Amino acid sequence: MAKEKVIIIGAAGRDFHNFNTVYRDNEDYEVVAFTATQIPEIDDRKYPAVLAGKLYPNGIPIEPMEELEALIRKTQADVCVFSYSDVYYVDLMQIGNRVLSAGADFKLLAPARGHVKSTKPLISILAVRTGCGKSQTTRRVVDILKNDLGVGKVVSIRHPMPYGDLAKQAVQRFAAIEDLAKHECTIEEMEEYEPHIAAGNVIYAGVDYEAILRQAEQEADVVLWDGGNNDPSFYASDLTITIADPLRPGHELLYWAGETNITMSEVVIINKCDSAKPADIETVKQNIASRNPNCAIITADSPVTVENPELVKGKRVLVVEDGPTLTHGEMHLGAGTVAAQRNGVGQIIDPRPFAVGSIKAAYDKYPHLGDLVPALGYYGDQLRELEQTINSADCDSVVIGTPIDLRRVIKIDKPATRVSYDLAEHDTAALVGAIKKAIGK
Repeated sequence: MAKEKVIIIGAAGRDFHNFNTVYRDNEDYEVVAFTATQIPEIDDRKYPAVLAGKLYPNGIPIEPMEELEALIRKTQADVCVFSYSDVYYVDLMQIGNRVLSAGADFKLLAPARGHVKSTKPLISILAVRTGCGKSQTTRRVVDILKNDLGVGKVVSIRHPMPYGDLAKQAVQRFAAIEDLAKHECTIEEMEEYEPHIAAGNVIYAGVDYEAILRQAEQEADVVLWDGGNNDPSFYASDLTITIADPLRPGHELLYWAGETNITMSEVVIINKCDSAKPADIETVKQNIASRNPNCAIITADSPVTVENPELVKGKRVLVVEDGPTLTHGEMHLGAGTVAAQRNGVGQIIDPRPFAVGSIKAAYDKYPHLGDLVPALGYYGDQLRELEQTINSADCDSVVIGTPIDLRRVIKIDKPATRVSYDLAEHDTAALVGAIKKAIGK
């Protein structure tokens, strides 16, 4: 029987994991290509042969998403498997229409198809959208495991962001700030890894998530999955916690795969309640209960701390926020904005007249960004353009709302202050109880 020809539609994350767990070394299928979207400069290369397995001695091409229809016809693909996250349902089905109209089937794999089973207790932290607060929740869960439940070694595994040499990035371990440079991390990767390192925790990432898990298990008593975007976990979990965002009420039911995450969770945390309207918090509660009436719903605040509040009070400031949260997360504000407003900012200045290159292009593509600077830095030119935009801005100081110390990777020639943020759950007993049950304490 002829092999089914497959195109995997992705963004350098779940696409590779779906391939590794479902299609690699599977004689029933021929994966003819990946497509790449969301992240710049990840297309027009190959998934390397060393990762692709014995059936693909030449690797697998990664093609631009814009050429999807032509690619289907050229390869005579039978099916396209959609394999990335945080996509509005209408946009998802419009991609499906492109596939169907070009003559292929359109498919989503159940998250369980790619679940890898751990030999250690495993807790997954997911979200309904990008920028809900997964990583701060992961850090809080680590704190509970170590300090409340006496777990000796907790290791986190982060959702993939492999934008460089995929073979070199197959398994990455981060335990010191120097490891970020060693693995040639982009700003987005640093934003996810650095807070874990700063807290004294070990975090893994990469491409081959079964190999990553097996290495992490060697040093962990409990493993945490720190999800990316609103992607489901790559691992079979003893406890699934999903984070919802009342600053975007209703989104929990409108984006793949946030609704799925809610439905599969034992605990849903509604974060940022200290910044949200009571009516919006109630809307999110009702939506969660409509999909998963048996889950525990825990509300939480996201308190922010400013390193140097005197650089904010009464000042004209430029606010730099986490890039993905603002762009495909569609947020109109972030931690930097909240911190500036709470610390008596004089004015948040408009950075758009000073924007150059890819930063200027981001404002054209995402007009909702308004007065905020997205911390984009996937490649060298983009970093330089971010630096130039910040340093050209007419302001008194810069508020850094990203999870990393941006001053470490670019030169900011103005006074700058960092913002940090944590999770402060309202029902600690409920959260501790769920974690305790999951790890068999």
